[in-house]
Amino acid sequence: MTKRAALKRQTREMSREHGILDSRQFTEDAKVRRLPTHAGWSPYPSNDEREQGYLKTLKPKSDGQAELLTAIDHSNLVMALGPAGTGKTYLAVAKAVEALEAGKVGRIVLSRPAVEAGESIGFLPGDMEDKLAPYLRPLYDALSDRLSMKRVKALMAEGLIEIAPIGYMRGRTLNNAFIVVDEAQNCTYVQLKMLLTRLGWHSTMVVTGDPHQSDLLPGVSGLADIATRLEAVPEIAVVRLAERDIVRHPLVASMIGVL
Repeated sequence: MTKRAALKRQTREMSREHGILDSRQFTEDAKVRRLPTHAGWSPYPSNDEREQGYLKTLKPKSDGQAELLTAIDHSNLVMALGPAGTGKTYLAVAKAVEALEAGKVGRIVLSRPAVEAGESIGFLPGDMEDKLAPYLRPLYDALSDRLSMKRVKALMAEGLIEIAPIGYMRGRTLNNAFIVVDEAQNCTYVQLKMLLTRLGWHSTMVVTGDPHQSDLLPGVSGLADIATRLEAVPEIAVVRLAERDIVRHPLVASMIGVL
């Protein structure tokens, strides 16, 4: 070994031992040297104490939304009634995702009546999930906003997220679950009674809807009647949102006020 090679080797060993960079390593004809990783900063994630995850912070944007979030945290059955754009569905689904991620519940069950908004779309091809996809799209949108669509599909494949029509809920007991019943104004009194009695142990149920925007015939929807009756039960929270709680475009609140 030549004297020059021995000197280079000694310099490299000293650099590795003390974490010192020698400028002689970076001459024009020198090869690229690896940075010392045992001292000081390291590019490896294990040595980085910063928070690497990303999650949208759920904050209420109105007093009514704050009341709804508090009710979900303290009651096993919550009924959220209010006009369109008040965030009823989004907040309910977001709290369901938080409960699942924190291990408070074992699964999420989302249910919605398959009722068209005054327009029949006719026969739909495919299996049950394909037929129900147009009706359940708002729930998918709320889920994908809190989780990636890839993770939503993975959780659905594992059975941790279940999206089911109301017609398939009879006879079930939903234990250790977070249940969200969306668009409840399109449910009859009998359907809502059936849904509410599905509540099992260690479960939370949130029923959302707007009694003034039902797609059923007048007098058929049972949401307003059931909400009035359940307000007398101390353990059940009935939250009534108003126009001031609308968080969509300002024109939505203006339109609802005159329509």
